[in-house]
Amino acid sequence: MPKEKKYKWRREDYQEQTRGLLIVHTGNGKGKTTCALGLMMRAAGQGLRCCMIQFMKSRNDRYGEHVSAEKLGIEVHTMGDGFTWDTKNPEQDRQTARNTWNLCTEKLRSGDYDLLVFDELVYVLSYDMLPVAEVLEEIRAARDRQPSLHLVVTGRDAPKELIEAADLITEMTEVKHPFQAGIRAQRGIEF
Repeated sequence: MPKEKKYKWRREDYQEQTRGLLIVHTGNGKGKTTCALGLMMRAAGQGLRCCMIQFMKSRNDRYGEHVSAEKLGIEVHTMGDGFTWDTKNPEQDRQTARNTWNLCTEKLRSGDYDLLVFDELVYVLSYDMLPVAEVLEEIRAARDRQPSLHLVVTGRDAPKELIEAADLITEMTEVKHPFQAGIRAQRGIEF
């Protein structure tokens, strides 16, 4: 049996041959973050450099995706104060969003990544914690600097401007959810 030729993967070749995509996972259904994690797992398996920044999940909690990401060499930054559907401190939420966006901007400008996931950014935009125009301007500039960069953003109620700028949009639709039957969040499924 002849030996297989092993192709030596080079990031430079990949970058020259790839057109980066702006991907949006939105909708009321479950699975937006999970889908983004699946993309990162696939990308990491191809040797791509990946990073996820989570806007709303609490920086004090450790989720299953954090453990798995570490094993795969995927960088994850959880920056939030916890979910803020009914905020008691809007100024603190805006400051947390700003601090998290500053980290996103740093990662966008670094050129160190092939895939960046800004988990829950759509919520921050739809709650007017950050200006959509500012975010899109930074994303466009990053794509101009690094045309091969893939960006994934997640969250419900994606604003029209983000939808128009995206290359790929997946809307998660809730058909049935165990919470409706009184079943709480399950380890390994929701966290």
